[in-house]
Amino acid sequence: MDRKSVLGYLAVFASAFCFYMSTVVIKWSAMAGLHIRTSMFTLARFGFGFIIICIVISLGRHKIRVVKKRFLVGRALLNTLAVFCFFKGVAQSSVAQANILNMTFPLFIALFSWFLFKSQRDLGTVVIVLVAFAGVFMILRPADTHFSLGALWGLASGFIAAFAIIILNMARQDHDTLTILFFMFGLGGIVVFCLFFHEMQLPSRHELVYLFWCSSIAIAGQVLLTQGFKYVTAIEGGIIASTRIFLAAILGPFLVMDPALSFAGWAGAFLIFAGNVLLTVKKVRKFSGRPCKPS
Repeated sequence: MDRKSVLGYLAVFASAFCFYMSTVVIKWSAMAGLHIRTSMFTLARFGFGFIIICIVISLGRHKIRVVKKRFLVGRALLNTLAVFCFFKGVAQSSVAQANILNMTFPLFIALFSWFLFKSQRDLGTVVIVLVAFAGVFMILRPADTHFSLGALWGLASGFIAAFAIIILNMARQDHDTLTILFFMFGLGGIVVFCLFFHEMQLPSRHELVYLFWCSSIAIAGQVLLTQGFKYVTAIEGGIIASTRIFLAAILGPFLVMDPALSFAGWAGAFLIFAGNVLLTVKKVRKFSGRPCKPS
């Protein structure tokens, strides 16, 4: 294991921690007695991200080149909706539950791909997805005879994020990363502002602190994830990124006073994690055409 690999592992793990901590900030704002709307957190994330991307584009004198606008717009709209649902889930349920359910997007991608692409239909994938979805139901706790609205928001974020990533893969065939991010942050911010114009207001100095840290930590996570994947394999990166499931389960009671997961909750979290890992392994093996060897 060389130095770059170690740095790659640390960067991907740090990105998972950042994504989790950005949602912790949302909960901390509520614990501080502030009533910051989900739309404001979403707008702050896209607005701050757009400023950063514009600075990077200006410094690098990068040219925005649009080839297939429908993919750029589709990616932006779906990602915006997924982020809003995720933040809504954090606000209305526990941080752990929202993060774990948000990490179901690889399962939904496999499910959608099975219907959309004949080449990706195989029995093994179906079995993995079904077992992992048993874990989803354990997190949702259907034995209570009702689902919390917050849990449904979290699950919706994973569902929509799956579509967003499928569209992203299509957009990447003709567009570079900066172009995609420029449209994602820019159009996303405009959509949120227009849809929730009645909720928009100038934040107080105290509220601005939480909005800033939630956005900047999430963007730092995106940068770390992008850089980390340059030095690790897809399997290694997928496994490490999925550790956000366990970070949320372990740290929740300490950082935001989340209720500790029950035995069924831990079992559900493990099944979702295992499903994500196995799907990543199958995808890489199929793409490479040969068994993956451990590093």
